[in-house]
Amino acid sequence: MPTATPLLASHVPGIEPFRGKVRDVYDLGEHLLLVATDRISAFDWVLPTGVPDKGRVLTGLSVFWFGLIAEHLGIEHHLVTDDVAAMPLPTGTDRAALAGRSMLCLKGRVVPYECVARGYLAGSGWNEYQASRSVCGEPLPTGLVASQQLPQPIFTPATKAEQGDHDENVSYERMRRDIGDALAGELREQTLRLYGFAADHALKQGLLLADTKFEFAQVGAAGSERLILIDEALTPDSSRYWPAEGYQPGQAQPSFDKQYVRDWLLASDWDRASPPPALPAEVVLRTREKYIEAFERLTGRGFTPAF
Repeated sequence: MPTATPLLASHVPGIEPFRGKVRDVYDLGEHLLLVATDRISAFDWVLPTGVPDKGRVLTGLSVFWFGLIAEHLGIEHHLVTDDVAAMPLPTGTDRAALAGRSMLCLKGRVVPYECVARGYLAGSGWNEYQASRSVCGEPLPTGLVASQQLPQPIFTPATKAEQGDHDENVSYERMRRDIGDALAGELREQTLRLYGFAADHALKQGLLLADTKFEFAQVGAAGSERLILIDEALTPDSSRYWPAEGYQPGQAQPSFDKQYVRDWLLASDWDRASPPPALPAEVVLRTREKYIEAFERLTGRGFTPAF
């Protein structure tokens, strides 16, 4: 059992962060500091129990993917450095506590949409397909089953919800009306390029990338804006990975994320309207193991624990 204490909240002297479900975001002036804590969320609640090393897995995988994406696709991202020794942090900052879980990032004007790519029918996509034979207005063939691979990957945007609310799946046409043809088209193209590249890499490592979501921002002066990839990239929090071995459409697949947490909560007597209960040690351990396994399989290198 892990002996490290999970980091539930970070601290930088003199700066109050915005605390999301997982990340603490600090405004350093020219840049942002993103700190991935060990918080874990489910059913739109942040749980009282953290998962040791989860934030370090998320940051390590994002840094890995940002590097691959820049090298092979030429898509710009917001990462400046993940070396805390090189970050312009205030005097008195406990840099050791931030090591491995922090990214110094460019600022940008965030596009108010989650950019989702789906290669398989799962999650909210499967629920919507059962009702309408489409996902986010994208018509699909009849007769598909749960977890089935789609004829080709589809782009299904979602509005970015406030913390505690659900993201809302919307049609591409709705997105296009809101932000214009050119930007919507570029987001769709970049998202599907990213998905195709990542799915190919994951498959070589024995994993299926069922779906994933990206966030983008615009940087540069008005009239010459360019898109950059922001937030996290292709982690178990933003992506649904399944083992390729044993894949069987028509049923739920084992996944490399917080499946154990969701399953335990669903089997408990928690009503979802009140604060969630603490997680048992076994659920924390198994969840941590899945995150670390995803890191090691995707990167091809061992994960170094914080303890």
